[in-house]
Amino acid sequence: MVLAAAITVSSKAIIVKLAYAYPVDAATLIALRMAFALPFFIALLLWGHATNGDARISKRDAWAIAVLGMVGGYGPMWLDFAGLAYVTAGLERIILFLYPTMVVILSALLYKQRIGKREMLALALSYAGVGLVVGHDLFTLKSAVGHTMLGAALVAASAFVYAAYLVASGRLIPRVGSSLFTAYTMLAATLASGLHFASSTHAVSILQLPAPVYWLSLIMAVVATVLPAILLNAGIHRIGSNQASLVSSIGPVSTIFLAAIFLGEGITLLQLAGTGLVIAGVLIITIKSR
Repeated sequence: MVLAAAITVSSKAIIVKLAYAYPVDAATLIALRMAFALPFFIALLLWGHATNGDARISKRDAWAIAVLGMVGGYGPMWLDFAGLAYVTAGLERIILFLYPTMVVILSALLYKQRIGKREMLALALSYAGVGLVVGHDLFTLKSAVGHTMLGAALVAASAFVYAAYLVASGRLIPRVGSSLFTAYTMLAATLASGLHFASSTHAVSILQLPAPVYWLSLIMAVVATVLPAILLNAGIHRIGSNQASLVSSIGPVSTIFLAAIFLGEGITLLQLAGTGLVIAGVLIITIKSR
């Protein structure tokens, strides 16, 4: 289940790149994705209230959830989708995979949590790996250095905002419950995506897009959004979070191979070496010592 979750969520970048072959931008694509996923978020909300009937959310927590959902839920999505217009799917996934290291850094800055030798080694490995992969793409795409740097910066910003979202949500989830928190934040993110789309100027109406864009958005909503969440939670319940983290590390590798199959992106030893360093660094942080 965890393996399937890692591979399906990795397919998101592939689907976005395929959709960009048509006249569609990040705001439109996210609006379609969230619209198709909306029934699942509503179902999760109803299920959360049914299983936590005595749950009470204070006004302060409600505002915090709304802001987190609109900024920390939608913000990383838009930055990620915007970055994918400039970088390869493989590089995008590797940079996004850095978010646990950013959580460690933010926790150290905000909550004075000590960064030990283990974490320092993990950070060094992870960012050295990203440097290798970024350098590989810059060397391969010499004519698009500016675009590659811009895309990498957007995706890195996405990972950072998502890490901040996780750090902030750590204080709310115990009070609200994971199901209700996820449902409300995703509903807030859906609202934010709709507002952003409505306030933007689009050359093509959302109702006049090519048919493949709607199919790709539906697949992204179900296969790369809802299904991975269900599979990951079910898998963690059976094998625990440590083992799940180990299995989930296949994500960046699966993206590289999916990109080679569906997008024609090349696979090189340097790219795999950088990916291996990133995975090793993240696993050092996420897998607790016995």
